[in-house]
Order: sequence, then structure tokens, then C-alpha cells
Amino acid sequence: MNTAQISYAHMNATVNPKHVDSLLRFFEQGCTDASHEGYGVEIEHLPVSNADDAAVGYYGDAGIEVLLHRLRPFYDKSEEYWDNGRLVGLGREGVSVSLEPGAQLECSLGVIHRIDELRSLYRAFRSEVDPIADELGFRLVNYGYQPQSSWRDVRVNPKSRYDAMTDYLGRVGQYGLCMMRCSAATQISIDYCDERDALAKLRIGTAIGPITAWFFRNSPYFEGRDNPYPLLRQRMWDAIDPQRTGIIPGLYDERFGWEDYAVDVLSTPMMFADLTHTPEAADLPVAQQHRAAFRDNAAEVYPDREFNAYEINHVLSTHFNDVRLKNFVELRHWDSLPLPGVGRLMEMVSSLFYRDEQFSRLTSYFDGVNELDVLAAKADLQAHGQDSKPYGQPLEFWKEFLGLEGLLSDVPGDDAHPEVFQA
Repeated sequence: MNTAQISYAHMNATVNPKHVDSLLRFFEQGCTDASHEGYGVEIEHLPVSNADDAAVGYYGDAGIEVLLHRLRPFYDKSEEYWDNGRLVGLGREGVSVSLEPGAQLECSLGVIHRIDELRSLYRAFRSEVDPIADELGFRLVNYGYQPQSSWRDVRVNPKSRYDAMTDYLGRVGQYGLCMMRCSAATQISIDYCDERDALAKLRIGTAIGPITAWFFRNSPYFEGRDNPYPLLRQRMWDAIDPQRTGIIPGLYDERFGWEDYAVDVLSTPMMFADLTHTPEAADLPVAQQHRAAFRDNAAEVYPDREFNAYEINHVLSTHFNDVRLKNFVELRHWDSLPLPGVGRLMEMVSSLFYRDEQFSRLTSYFDGVNELDVLAAKADLQAHGQDSKPYGQPLEFWKEFLGLEGLLSDVPGDDAHPEVFQA
């Protein structure tokens, strides 16, 4: 009996073997050559008014929709993204621009291989977007949460999926609507060469994530006030919906594998169903193609066949673990950061995950760590902040052990985005 059977036998969860096979092939297709060192970098931005720092939404004569339309000449027409007849995304080689629910503007860069590529692509993006935003009376800031506005002040953008997502997260857990409408993050994705390598990176990324989140924290505000939480992003995500956030169930069991991850994802209620690219649902009303799914898992939502590519992406994207597996490993711990901070973050990820000596040192140190240890470290950081001792060691130890001392000293802002993280 594998770990999936051990974990889920008592839940009577129906998992379609064809769906499991679809995910396993998808994970296998993500394997790269061991020497490949690629990064996907996503930086979310909060649009705020120049007049009073209030959140700027999608709609209106000077909102994000207008910004996107004025950016269109810089992007490829074939890579425009529309939803409900409204422009919601742009793309070109190396850069895509998309929207989070509260009109947070996300810049996705990749696959990149060097920090100078990060700087070049991102500065080009900002050189195009910043003058337009300024003419419209707002700017993009890099904080983990809106500096002035509450989630109640922010209307979701016109993507039809966000109505279903609001229906679900507005009724389950805590902070879901805060996360959707007012938060912003930096995420870095890395490659793996096989299943063993992917699992090792998932485990190490999960274990050190809360510590690195502390050193790269950048959420001075929450709901229009000073932020009371040492790690606001962690506080929100841990409380949103334990079925799909936090530590991957069973990750630190030595028997855990890709199949177990697939079963976990497929066993959990979908959060919301997306049948917009499911041919069998083409005749359904739009309201039924996007709907909240409080109880239905993938086997109850999708047909008895293998997934198509869109369905795979949707099923995996409805889980928000601290570190997420797609056909890459996605590290999701960090607040939105200005470019200098993102550069240092990428240097850290490169050093810890792509340098064999460093990664071996980490895997050796964390050998034997389990899920309860990681939960205790997260709780310690949340409760004690600067005085915490995750895994029994003070933060000064971790700064040295993770090679952060040089990275965190003398981090300047720049003219385009002076918000510097709080290291």
C-alpha cells in the first residue's frame, strides 16, 4: 500500500486513474538535463493612486484596463488574453503581463538563466508601463499588501473564474478575500531533473521557506494599518484553506512520490470548476462552466478520460502549497519585492538549489526533519519574529548558514521603485 492509499483510504475520495496518469506524465515531461539552470520569475505589483495611495482597480477611465490597452503596441497581438470581452493579459517573447483578482499587475519572466536577463527584461517592462501609469495618475509598488486600501475597497477584475473563486474563498477559511484583492508576491520557479530531485527540492524549499520569507519580508501594511504580523503572507495563506495550502501532506514521508502528490491534488475539492476548455461542457451555460466546488473533486467535475493541457494546469493551480509542483518546482514564500530584492532572491535560489555542494549540505542538515518540525518553525517565526529560533537556531545562524549575509547588506532601491524590503 503506497502513501496515497494510507492517507486517503478513510476519506472515501474517488480518484480517477486516468487523471492520475495525466499528472504523472506532466511531471515527467518537466524533467530537464541536470546541468540546466533555468528560472521562471513572477513579480506582482500593486497599483496605487499617486494622490492618496489608494488601490487602483481594473475599471474606469484611468484604471488597469486602460493601461493594458495602451501597452498593446509593445506586445504581440497573437498573445493577447481576453475574458468576457475585456483585455486581461499581454505577452511577447520572455515577458507576459497578467492580472491577479484585485487588478494586481503580474510580470512573468522566463525561462531566464542569468540575473542580467532578469534586470534587462524587467527594466524594459517598467520603462514601458511606468510612464503610462503616471499619466493615468497611479504607480506600481512592490509591497506584499496594499498600503492604504482594504479588500472591501477593491473590485475583482472581469475574469469569470474570479466570481467562482470569490464565492468559495469568501466562505472557507480566513483571509481569502484579502489575499485575492490586496496581496502581491514574488515567486521563483526552478527545474528538476527527475522525481528524486523534484522531491528533494520540494522538501528543502518547504523547510527553509519560512526563514527566507523572514529575511525578504516586505509587508509594512495590512488593511490600511501597520501590519501586526511578523510574516503576513504566511499568516494569510496558512489560514485561507488548509485543504490546499501549507505543507504538502505526506511530503516528508520517505515513501512519498509524484503519485502521492497527484492523489492529494485530485482528492481535494476543486475550489472552483473550470470547464471552459472541456469539450464535453461546451453547451453548458457560462455560469456552470465556472462555479464554486465546495465538495466536488476532479473525478466528479471532469470526464472519464485523460486531462487536456488546460485542465492539468487548472487542477494543479487550485492548490497553493508553500512550494508547489507543476512541471517545475515553484517557490511561493515571498512578498512582492523591488528589482534589487528580486535579484538578491534569485542569487540565493541559485546558490541553494543549483549548486551541488550547497544543496547536499542542506539535504544533510535537514535529514530527518518532518512536517511537525516545519510547522513548529513557522509558528515560532510568527510568534517571536526577530527573537525566533526556527529548528532551534537563531536567525543570525540562518543568515550565515544560508549564505544571506552578503546578499542582504547594502541593497539599494532605484528611481523607478524605491520600496526596499525590510532586511
